[in-house]
Amino acid sequence: MKLILFLAFTAFLSKCSSPNEGPTPVIKPVVSITSTPITEGTDVIFTISLSSTSDSATTIAIVTTPNTASTNDYTTTNLIKTIPAGQTSITVNIPTNNDSIGESTETFTLTGTVTSNNTSNTAPIIAVGTILDNGILASELDIWLTKGNQSVLLQKQNTIQLFGTVSNSFQTIDIDESQTYQTIDGFGYTLTGGSVAVINSLNATKKQELLQELFGNATNSIGISYLRISIGASDLNSSVFSYNDLPNGQVDTAQTNFSLAPDNALILMLKEILLLNPNIKIMAVPWSAPLWMKSNYTSVGSSLAAIYYSSYATYFVKYIQDMKANGITIDAVCPQNEPLNPNNNPSMTMSAVQQLSFIKKLGLAFQNASITTKIVSYDHNCDVPSYPISILNDAVAYPYVDGSAFHLYGGDISALSTVHNAFPNKKVYFTEQWTSSVGDFGGDLKWHVKNVVIGSMRNWSVNALEWNLANDASFGPHTSGGCTQCKGAITINNSSGYTRNIAYYIIAHASKFVPNGSIRITSNISGNLSNVAFKTSTGKKILIVENDGGTTETFNIKFNGKWITTSLETGSVGTYVW
Repeated sequence: MKLILFLAFTAFLSKCSSPNEGPTPVIKPVVSITSTPITEGTDVIFTISLSSTSDSATTIAIVTTPNTASTNDYTTTNLIKTIPAGQTSITVNIPTNNDSIGESTETFTLTGTVTSNNTSNTAPIIAVGTILDNGILASELDIWLTKGNQSVLLQKQNTIQLFGTVSNSFQTIDIDESQTYQTIDGFGYTLTGGSVAVINSLNATKKQELLQELFGNATNSIGISYLRISIGASDLNSSVFSYNDLPNGQVDTAQTNFSLAPDNALILMLKEILLLNPNIKIMAVPWSAPLWMKSNYTSVGSSLAAIYYSSYATYFVKYIQDMKANGITIDAVCPQNEPLNPNNNPSMTMSAVQQLSFIKKLGLAFQNASITTKIVSYDHNCDVPSYPISILNDAVAYPYVDGSAFHLYGGDISALSTVHNAFPNKKVYFTEQWTSSVGDFGGDLKWHVKNVVIGSMRNWSVNALEWNLANDASFGPHTSGGCTQCKGAITINNSSGYTRNIAYYIIAHASKFVPNGSIRITSNISGNLSNVAFKTSTGKKILIVENDGGTTETFNIKFNGKWITTSLETGSVGTYVW
């Protein structure tokens, strides 16, 4: 009886101590968000956390909104972020900008809305991004300056330039990137055989230093992007030669004896340059055909005999092909340097009628050999625009001709626009202008930047080239009868030293900042301030200004409704980058 009572009592207690409460409820994690203040220019890092892990992914819609910080101060964000199942946190990085304005603290808000149902949150999560000023006022515009008195030479100015809207009465250069013109092929010089010889006279260290400065992309480089070379000798070689020289009376119409061997030094230097700038464009131009192909067997003057037009076209084809075999692509050729100048050594005259006939032979020869090198007509002064126009007017020659090239020892730079306007689908090139050994730095700086760089660009040229790249202290080497006063951009003084001359700075104010592929954009001429503007492929804007007046000019550079006020001394050149 006692046993029965004990079992009944135990069953009663067991029933009372095990009520029917059902399964234990699941506690959903809580989502939270935190951030820490950062210095402008670095990322604000937001950490989104779960109070415990979840068996499923947690999705959060992220959006930023401005507070005291504007949308110029940080990267606006609107995206979906996910905390994977089994994890408890992720980070969201919001980049910030140095806005160049001094202030203590700026803030913006990041709001996260949980879009999955595996958390206990019913309201959005909110955190404040705090941006601390870095104490550095960054300029919105860089100025590179050269003064005519040589006290400043391509020097970056240490001034803070900020765009604003405070009105003033100064003249304004207004830049409009929505109006575009020609695409730029490049800026540079002619790499003459003499240039090669004197650069090669430098010791190995100095030579590499100079080539890097001229053609590289280092901080101190000027980024030459276009070279002109001679097919055979120019007058700034030490002697006259072609690639198929024969005694008077002998001929080789098939060009079987053609050889680039006389220019081995040039070819080797071009290979060195291409290692520094594989994208450099090269134009090749003869000063004369081989003497046996001319009406008179002479290196000075005379013309290409008509019976050798086809043979001379073969000469060009072999040149392009053999240079290509050496790893050198010739972008363009001209049939003749200064075809109306019979006085240089070497030289060869070629009338417009003669060049038209030859271009028809050359264009067909290139076509048959599948050569895509461009043919550029004329290559002489701006005073005879009728010469290239007559060639482009010919229906047979027109498809073969890429454009027309000009020098400015005569005429006006506006001749380029005359030819462009007549044939807007054809390019114009500016291929040569020399600076003299007896010239004045300040005067040459003004004239050349105004005409060769700014003038050619505003008149549709795709390039701008000064004459020879380098020579020695005696302005050599040159041929007998060649130019004795042509001053290179660089003077090679000895095996361990060189000097930068006026042509260096003329071109550097463009080549250092305007790479090939840039596009000219609209800028208005204001008073004495000659100027031209570009937009690079990376979106940078470049403005080159030359003060052609007699006093310092104060002016505004206006872009997108805001402007910077600056000044430029008389005879000075400024390149402005933003």
